Amino acid sequence: MYDMIIAGSGPAGMAAAIYAARAELNFIVIERSTVSGGQVQSTYEVDNYPGNPGVSGPDLSQKMRAHCEKLGVEFKTEEIRSIEKTDSPNTDGSASPCFTVKTWDGNEYTSKTLIAATGASHSNLGVPGEEELQGMGVSYCATCDGAFFKNKVCAVVGGGDVAVEDAIYLSKICSKVYLIHRRDEFRAAGTLVTEARTKENIEFVLSSVVNEIRGDNKVDRILVESRKTGEKTELPVDGIFIAVGIKPETELFQKLADTNEGGYLIADETCETSCPGLFAAGDIRSKQLRQIITAAADGANAVTSALRLLG
Repeated sequence: MYDMIIAGSGPAGMAAAIYAARAELNFIVIERSTVSGGQVQSTYEVDNYPGNPGVSGPDLSQKMRAHCEKLGVEFKTEEIRSIEKTDSPNTDGSASPCFTVKTWDGNEYTSKTLIAATGASHSNLGVPGEEELQGMGVSYCATCDGAFFKNKVCAVVGGGDVAVEDAIYLSKICSKVYLIHRRDEFRAAGTLVTEARTKENIEFVLSSVVNEIRGDNKVDRILVESRKTGEKTELPVDGIFIAVGIKPETELFQKLADTNEGGYLIADETCETSCPGLFAAGDIRSKQLRQIITAAADGANAVTSALRLLG
């Protein structure tokens, strides 16, 4: 019986592991990939993590992993198949939570607390050039990478709040921003769309889709097709920000704790969910900002909250 199991080894999971190790808990980290870091691994350059200006995503991930290893953190590279919760009776008549984690490798682990740090994945366009140029002009986070495109031309793809907010944010940095949406009308709040229309350097490209992202080693143009006329146009851009949705990896936890309409585990800054003993950390949690620094903070808060439960 472990004190804690940490599911996921992105910034939230590794920060949690560091805090758990320093608290001398008996715990393990279960990670799906042999390479820790989560989405950070696909980030070309990170320029907003304090003390590490300009560090590459893989390098930052390796530093976090090395920190964990220095503290003796035990990692299990397995994919979780299911999680069950039962109550373990105490001598005083009360009950303590007990989680059973089963993996596809046929192993079974039990713990008193569980930190969900499996993150979220960005929805892709699925067009040629997207995967090849990811981190070289293709981005899924304007607040993360926008500063790299100062005075340059960029495109934002999407029609929801995030896409329009990204376009507004980038309009303050970039010389020109194309806002590309497959429909005539936006799903975003009307106030956001109205604000975007006041920005002289935002050009709306509606009823259009991106068919291809082009460039040699970095993005330099995109192929856009009108859904009404079928006309194809090549737009010169230095970067493209894709904001067509994000999916939290909460499937394993949805039967255990409450989620919001977006599928995120509902938890405040304590990271406590509606399920006693289950804590949500990182991109999987309902919150305003999903960045490396907030994920790491969640990991620390989740362990601190778990320590109160463990006594």
